[in-house]
Amino acid sequence: MILPIVAYGAKVLKKKAQVVDLQDPKLPAFIADMWETMYAASGVGLAAPQVGKPQRIFLIDAAPFADDESLDPSEQKVLADFKKVFINPTILSETGATWPFNEGCLSIPNIREDVMRPDQLRIRYTDADFKEKEESYSGLAARVIQHEYDHIEGVLFTDRLSSLKKRLLKGKLSQIANGKVDVDYVMRFPNDLKL
Repeated sequence: MILPIVAYGAKVLKKKAQVVDLQDPKLPAFIADMWETMYAASGVGLAAPQVGKPQRIFLIDAAPFADDESLDPSEQKVLADFKKVFINPTILSETGATWPFNEGCLSIPNIREDVMRPDQLRIRYTDADFKEKEESYSGLAARVIQHEYDHIEGVLFTDRLSSLKKRLLKGKLSQIANGKVDVDYVMRFPNDLKL
């Protein structure tokens, strides 16, 4: 089932998400709905707060990035096969040089800005088979994880921009919050919900 994506301005996007109950019988169906929602919106990642659920879960399919010919072939291979669910993740470390990348977000449509993030991370999480994992990532794989992880911490990519950039985007962000945005996927706006 395709779930509506919650727009910028909704309170659920600014709250630190709660730990997921791994015994919840509805969890597999929710994960399936998140995949369907993400693909319907042409996203590469989706976090539970973006569909109105303040839970520590996100999923990623970075395959669209694998077509980027500017990337090293080994990184293209990693991205082509990078489809994962992260339940109750904890970033253990972020290291390496920070670098800019032009980020966007399904909850903040039609806005893209360069965000600085460290190149590498180590993360512990429970996967879709409910097995605990600890893994390291670098480059774009790390970047997508950091972006989605921010969502479960109540942080949006626009929060990482300079004060000047935030001021310049204020009008566009206000229009999104008020539902004055044209997208080809289902959204819910702050005025429609009490999240």
